Amino acid sequence: MNDQRPAHIDSYYAATANAHPVHPCLEGEQCAEVAVIGGGLAGLSAALNLAERGHSVILLEGARVGWGASGRSGGQILTGYACDMRKLEGYLGLADAQKLFALSREAMGIVRQRVLRHGMDCELQMGYVHAAIKPRHLQELEEYREHLERHYGYGGQELWDRERLREVVDSPRYRGGLWDPHSGHLHPLNYTLGLAEAAARAGVRIYENSRVLRLERGAAPVLHTAAGRVRCQTVVVCGNAYIDGLVPELWRRIMPVGTYIAATEPLGEARAASLIRNNAAVCDTNFVLDYFRLSADHRLLFGGRVSYSTFDPPRLKESLRRRMLAVYPQLADVRMDWCWGGFVDITMNRAPHFGRLDGNLYFAQGFSGHGMALTGLAGQLIAEAVHGDASRLDLFAKIPHRPFPGGRWLRTPALVLAMAWFRLRDLL
Repeated sequence: MNDQRPAHIDSYYAATANAHPVHPCLEGEQCAEVAVIGGGLAGLSAALNLAERGHSVILLEGARVGWGASGRSGGQILTGYACDMRKLEGYLGLADAQKLFALSREAMGIVRQRVLRHGMDCELQMGYVHAAIKPRHLQELEEYREHLERHYGYGGQELWDRERLREVVDSPRYRGGLWDPHSGHLHPLNYTLGLAEAAARAGVRIYENSRVLRLERGAAPVLHTAAGRVRCQTVVVCGNAYIDGLVPELWRRIMPVGTYIAATEPLGEARAASLIRNNAAVCDTNFVLDYFRLSADHRLLFGGRVSYSTFDPPRLKESLRRRMLAVYPQLADVRMDWCWGGFVDITMNRAPHFGRLDGNLYFAQGFSGHGMALTGLAGQLIAEAVHGDASRLDLFAKIPHRPFPGGRWLRTPALVLAMAWFRLRDLL
């Protein structure tokens, strides 16, 4: 067994991860009906769904299961998509947009069902607040709440004014917020590890430290790693931000973006509860946003900052602490115990990019920050398509996705310039 395999990054999630096995490195030649690339939530979900339908499945992960965004994220599970539903209406019309929104609600149900069915210890908690920083943000939230209720039947959300929100989120920063009881949060790494355990029990052969270096496409695909290869009939690509150039036509349509989170020292049950009295996840309305929630051991997990340049921002822990104190000045005496980050993939329009190439290569990418729930749906839709019914996957394939401009060398500088405008807009 290779003892040089990378560990999960040093984070609060890794420090509180459930016990989990080390899967072997692929050596020699193996065969399966389906080969899945990527051991995050999307790949594991596809593998589990396919195995449950009777397919033989091999999953290849370049590092450790949950090593990428799936094990590092803010842990928010959200209804809807990173883009506004009105954008999807413009692309597809209201009827298809309504189908997509219903699928996002199904995605939330998939998470809850899997946690219950497989007995996952991942701290699932429902409740989410979208907090408004400026008066126009609050008006925009009310307009969107009304739009979702009228056109999508999405009830139960409540618009809270400053006083009502302050009763729940004890911060002077916000003008109000939109309460959503149907979204929530969980421990993302433990959820990912639980999904891997369920996939292995269903018969999926998982190989870690087995990065796919080359993919031979065609009627009988072959996946090559440093120490072995897999022959299969169908390939499912779920590399997301770490796909690099393996499938060029997919890689050109996503961009890796660095996101960052810090965890405070334990605050004690009473002090932690005073910050978010209903234990919801909270996110603000800025384009470059802050998001935060409580952990099971009474820490504040606070995410913010992004990097579009592929370089980590300087003095990251201090920067996140300043952002946290802008929300919670009463935590001035609190230290940060962890600070970590990683890449998520975004699309140009922030809509998810699911589909099929070559007839036997399926993919799911571009979750744009909404992957905790949508990955489960993506895996289910891919399994349906491989099994013969692509109707629901093809609905997502209707969404147009343009490559990022600038080619291999200029697209990152172009995005950095564009994001500078959005940061300025947040200040206005």
